[in-house]
Amino acid sequence: MTMKVRKAVFPAAGLGTRFLPATKAQPKEMLPLVDKPVIQYGVEEAMASGCDQIIIITGRGKQAIEDHFDVSYELEKMLEERGKTDLLKIVREISDMIHVAYVRQKEAMGLGHAVLMARELVGNEPFAVLLADDVIDANPPCLKQMVDVFNEKQCSVIATQIVEGEAISAYGVLDVKPVSGGDGRLYEILNMVEKPKLKDAPSNKAIIGRYILTPTVFETLSETKLGAGGELQLTDGMKLLLKREKMYAYVYEGKRHDTGDKLGFLKATVEFALKRKDLGEPFREYLKGLKL
Repeated sequence: MTMKVRKAVFPAAGLGTRFLPATKAQPKEMLPLVDKPVIQYGVEEAMASGCDQIIIITGRGKQAIEDHFDVSYELEKMLEERGKTDLLKIVREISDMIHVAYVRQKEAMGLGHAVLMARELVGNEPFAVLLADDVIDANPPCLKQMVDVFNEKQCSVIATQIVEGEAISAYGVLDVKPVSGGDGRLYEILNMVEKPKLKDAPSNKAIIGRYILTPTVFETLSETKLGAGGELQLTDGMKLLLKREKMYAYVYEGKRHDTGDKLGFLKATVEFALKRKDLGEPFREYLKGLKL
């Protein structure tokens, strides 16, 4: 029986310390990229890729995420009374977007632990994991490209990008072999190494924040020992999964923005604003006038 990817998990329990003081009372996932919260870009990507159930792993101080995807009766009533139908449509699209469920992660014990928290809601079916910090501008969406691979291979698929030089040490890195007929973008994973030195990196293919995983990963995560800082690492769970099942890496087409980094967030804001029909031209003219 062919497995389908219908559920998408968003780990969102992190404290966002890199963006303090802005994230002292506001989740980092709710920081606006132009006029839309960062996490909404990921949710829309999951929707456009065929996922109809969103599972968000939250923690203390994340109420704003739940409120954002919920119905806002007072706001909708006010907009309706004032005849602001365009804004009303935008607000309703958010709450009508998709079915969202929430799981509370009481302690921030790593990405692997966050994924494991979704076990009961995911059940015995494949699922996607999206890290909201990685906003990927791609058409078709990055996750949709991966779903197409999963539909063919029926195995876990990890998104990867080429990273050259010393920067590779900031990522999980894949040891891979090319798959024939994959347009040069599809690889079978042989091993993975977390944040190696450049000389120890098995390739230039870095793991980024998009995964499609089979439910067997819940078993391997349950068997995985806690790593540094008492955290359960997703990479360690995936390495155990690799001993049981084939896994593939896909070099997606598109541009990734690391909005978890201040400079990356600023670059993404500029690039997304320039692509907007209502903002692009005047913003471009403003930038041209700056004495840089």
